[in-house]
Amino acid sequence: MRLSPALTLPLIIACALFMENLDGTIIATSLPVIATDLAENPIALKLALTAYLVSLAVFIPISGWMADRHGSRTVFRAAIAVFVLGSLACGVSSSLGGFVVARFVQGIGGAMMVPVGRLVLLKSVEKRELVKVLSYLTMPALLGPILGPPVGGFIATYWHWRWIFFINLPIGLVGWTLAGRFVPEIVEELRTPLDWQGFLLSGIGLSALTLGAATLGQRLLPPAGSAACIVGGVACIAWYVVHARRFVREGRRPVLDFGFLRVPTYFAGVVGGSLFRVGVGASPFLLPLMLQLGFGYTALQSGLLTCSSAAAAMFMKTLATRILKRFGFRTVLSINALVASATIVGYGAFSAVTPVALMLGLLLFGGFFRSLQFTSLNALSYADIDKRDMGAASGLANVAQQMSLSTGVTLGAAALETMTLMAGRSDVAAGDFHVAFLVVGLVSASSFLLIRRLPADAGDEVSGRRIAEADPLLLAEETPRPQS
Repeated sequence: MRLSPALTLPLIIACALFMENLDGTIIATSLPVIATDLAENPIALKLALTAYLVSLAVFIPISGWMADRHGSRTVFRAAIAVFVLGSLACGVSSSLGGFVVARFVQGIGGAMMVPVGRLVLLKSVEKRELVKVLSYLTMPALLGPILGPPVGGFIATYWHWRWIFFINLPIGLVGWTLAGRFVPEIVEELRTPLDWQGFLLSGIGLSALTLGAATLGQRLLPPAGSAACIVGGVACIAWYVVHARRFVREGRRPVLDFGFLRVPTYFAGVVGGSLFRVGVGASPFLLPLMLQLGFGYTALQSGLLTCSSAAAAMFMKTLATRILKRFGFRTVLSINALVASATIVGYGAFSAVTPVALMLGLLLFGGFFRSLQFTSLNALSYADIDKRDMGAASGLANVAQQMSLSTGVTLGAAALETMTLMAGRSDVAAGDFHVAFLVVGLVSASSFLLIRRLPADAGDEVSGRRIAEADPLLLAEETPRPQS
């Protein structure tokens, strides 16, 4: 059977997203086992997660520029190669420092791989097809979170954790080969110079700030070193803001253009979405630790349970387009933010005697609504952005997304560390997770306040509601709207 062009490109790009998601969820499930082998505290392994997310945040801003200048297919394939090499380095690491550096290298590949692939789609489809195409993209990619926890748990329990990273090699080879055949080489004729000063300021600022926050309370850096990283990071980011404003006044585009935040739909999708992703970013870190360290589950048992949320997320992707057409972005995102955040808080109510069926049900419920929120936020962010600005707009949106996920891991770990310190213990206990999930869940729920400020018809062209209001028959037949 031959796939249609509308399906071929999203599925190929989803191969890269599958590899990245598989890698991330496998690691989260296997952190306790990796920590034991490296003789480290499991909470200290948050550096491996944050190092990857920081690398994404540093290099994502130039992903659009790289694709425009050197070609989307060339950059996409090179990114896959770097990601695979980083995976190989992770698999042969023998210390926490080496492991963290290898994860940073992986992040460089991921920073170009997924954003450039998504950018190709954004430039290739009509806005009225955006929700459908993004659903095509994320459905295969969701196999990563579904397969990742049980596969990682199986490898960590019955094999060796290093093979968690080695399995990326054949997956990467398949993606690299398919990209060479089917991904178009899109090169922009008008090439703007790279804002090198802005790239250095934003990269150093974001990485220093995240490193300082991640090492607070740990013995990985002296307290003065962590504080210096935070102060230096804030100073670089403030300097970047001044630099970016000067660039805009001169008619040039900075590497991160905050001017897009003046677009209401973009602001709600990026800033509101960042708040929501704090809880989501913390959950893959907190859940496996709670199940394994708090309840005594094996890595495999933990993985089999946590993958259920991703299975529900895949089912939701088949309904997202219809839900948005029926209710619109503001209604869906507002209600969904509160429901999904409540499930995150609910995870903290689990205990060692909680029936598995009850935990499974809440994970399925939470995965469904979390995935609906992601699909809606991603589509809303670009609802009112011109195609020529997609590269710059996606750069800022992707940086905000990765920093919010990193903040979630850091915030969740900080809550655990605070609870153990207050109790005078050196090891985390099951009860500590109640507070951690409550904190990150409340941050996610606060996104409701920004989303409710949207006008009722926000993003209706993307959701399809504007067509439905004009002529319900057109919506039923999915006939393209005539150009005015």
